[in-house]
Amino acid sequence: MLRLSLEALQIVDAIDRRGSFSSAGKELHKVPSTISYTVAKLEDDLGVQVFLRNGPKVTLTAAGQELLKEGRYLLKAAQDLEHRVRRVASGWETELSIGIDSMFSAVALADDVRAFYQVAQQTRLRLSQDTLSGTWEALLDRRVDLLVGAPGDGPAGGGYIAQPIGMLDFVFAVAPTHPLAQASEPLSRGHLQQHRAVVVADSARQMAPRTVGLLLGQDALSVPSMQVKFDYQVLGLGFGFLPGPCARAAIARGLLVEKAVEEPKPSETFYLAWRVGEDGAALRWWIARMREPDVFARLAQHLPGRA
Repeated sequence: MLRLSLEALQIVDAIDRRGSFSSAGKELHKVPSTISYTVAKLEDDLGVQVFLRNGPKVTLTAAGQELLKEGRYLLKAAQDLEHRVRRVASGWETELSIGIDSMFSAVALADDVRAFYQVAQQTRLRLSQDTLSGTWEALLDRRVDLLVGAPGDGPAGGGYIAQPIGMLDFVFAVAPTHPLAQASEPLSRGHLQQHRAVVVADSARQMAPRTVGLLLGQDALSVPSMQVKFDYQVLGLGFGFLPGPCARAAIARGLLVEKAVEEPKPSETFYLAWRVGEDGAALRWWIARMREPDVFARLAQHLPGRA
């Protein structure tokens, strides 16, 4: 049988902070006799002296200090548990995880995060990023609850709802110093085969990874995100397709040169997606927010070279 109660810990904490039994009683709305009785019973049950009395003033003994040091962790954990139970009862999730494809900066959702906290401070948010098929895998593996800006069609098998939120075109670009910058157009497979491509590595762990813009046998530099791909192409270390908005901004600044190719990359659709059968209040709020017409434009504003 436990000899330590949360009520006793709460009283010890209040006495230590307030400096006396009477002040602790006022804070906790308890009469002094209740405070004194609880402390005396605690000391008796534990077989240790918790407080040194010096008139109305009291101080913790070494044993009391150790008790309160660990006890405050228990009080915090109990308070958190109470809050989580109330959240479940109210329909708000304890935590919501949002996955964003690494093509976009998570900072693009800053205004949405701020707005969410104004109505739902009780739900913890976790933002994560994956790449290509890895974004869809994170949803199906339950590592995230909502995908924002997931590229391409989702995997077969269902179990999720996906809604298109926007499209991006892609531009083939190289640095002005790259050998392909001076090559005749349109660039053929033969032209490209002789040079290194910069590709974003798919973060999928179990699903078949996607390879974008890579020829069979092509020398490739694999990088973890679109931002790194953009940076390496600007440095002249390879070629590849880049999202139109960031490519054109870099071309206008003289950082990249657009080249026509025989096999251009088609525009790609990006999706909002969540698992079937999940209907928490936080998830509903984010789905409604991410369906607003300007969401994809805001994501595109945070593409590499534009943030």
